[in-house]
Amino acid sequence: MSRKVIRNAYIISIDPEIGVMPRGDILIEGSKIAAIGPDLDAGDAEVIDGEGRIAIPGFVDTHRHTWQALLRATGADWTLAQYFAGVRGVMGDLYTPDDMKIGNHLGAIAALDAGITTLYDWSHNNNTPDHASAAVEGLKAAGMRAVFGYGNSNAEWVPVSDKPTDFEDVARVRREYFTSDDQLVTMGFAARGNQFATMRVTREDFIKARDLGLRISVHVGDGLWGMNKPVVELHGEGLAGPDVTYVHCNSLHDEDFRVIGDTGGTASISPELELHMGHGFPATLSLLGVGVRPSISIDVVTTVPDDMFSAMRALLSSTRAVVNNQALIDKVIVDPLPLMATDVLEFATLQGALACGLGHLTGSLTVGKEADIVLVNCNALNTMPMNNAYGIVVEAAHTGNVETVIVGGTVRKRNFKLVDFDHAGFKTRVETARDRLFERAGVPADGSWLPRPFEAADDSEF
Repeated sequence: MSRKVIRNAYIISIDPEIGVMPRGDILIEGSKIAAIGPDLDAGDAEVIDGEGRIAIPGFVDTHRHTWQALLRATGADWTLAQYFAGVRGVMGDLYTPDDMKIGNHLGAIAALDAGITTLYDWSHNNNTPDHASAAVEGLKAAGMRAVFGYGNSNAEWVPVSDKPTDFEDVARVRREYFTSDDQLVTMGFAARGNQFATMRVTREDFIKARDLGLRISVHVGDGLWGMNKPVVELHGEGLAGPDVTYVHCNSLHDEDFRVIGDTGGTASISPELELHMGHGFPATLSLLGVGVRPSISIDVVTTVPDDMFSAMRALLSSTRAVVNNQALIDKVIVDPLPLMATDVLEFATLQGALACGLGHLTGSLTVGKEADIVLVNCNALNTMPMNNAYGIVVEAAHTGNVETVIVGGTVRKRNFKLVDFDHAGFKTRVETARDRLFERAGVPADGSWLPRPFEAADDSEF
């Protein structure tokens, strides 16, 4: 069994029993955290220097359409309706299985490089069984902890869809790639839900996913497309439950939030994307009001960065902005602030693990959990002097400060570089795939392509 010890780090454990340890060690035996404390006796364990570093649990991204990494920054100036037109109307059908594989590999390895050790891959472009298999293989190639959320094909996403999910292929993927829930990469189900599919199809999706033992993630409340009490409607069909993660939630009704809280659901907020695309302000305070502590996600790198530092800052500032703006209208002083850096780091780690059904394995630095650990270097100009450690991680640090990334006891990034990764060769493969994709689409990749906003049929709420 391999043994490693991180020495003299500033430890933010996100475990209430351990708390914050200004100077401590973390002993890793095999894939697990064996001990946390000062001056641990580690024998001949490999020593990882933690001096001048903050040790945190690896970040958990609870909702990312990872396959879209080949489209990075293409939609920086797109609305939600333009995104739907560009990605669904043009690009989705043009993706080959090889594009799915390299797109997922790129998206996942970029997340890992940024300190995200667990990723929920919301894979909703599985146009054929080969596409789905390639997506799984690309995700696994990154060497990170992940959940493959099996979504639908591109054609099955045109709202409001009455096309059934290919559950024969869902079952095949479960059988061929996910024989155990103890694997580094496990499986979930990414449902279209009743905003994008009929209730008949939605009911069938939820029931069959549960029959396969898969947790469910579903988009709700994203802007104008989610204002008809979708969660209340799901609850009325007996579909809401503690195995459901509700993504976005911006434009939900108070009754929707109460259902999420009452049924033990979890939530995923994609703050920067939501602000860009017009989903509405993040639903942080509404979720907290019903006892739901949300997780954080990136969503799509077609528009926003792929790192948790940017997402944490977007969530903190946008949540405070809502309260501060109302305070100006009311001519009062805000005290205390509605959200703290301590909350946001917990959302980005432990709450993410819980939303993925992995809270027993990761999300906090806890003895017995998997050793998913990130060391944030605090010797850089943007992180010195290291005063408020939570503030440094949430407000000051960026991906360039991620020095070490450990997943399940294996060092995946050391001295600021990914381990055993051919960056130059991979870049060539990515750019070749990108060039061929955009050539098939007949559109430029330089940002000048602005799709006409998506328009649904007259009988659709969209």
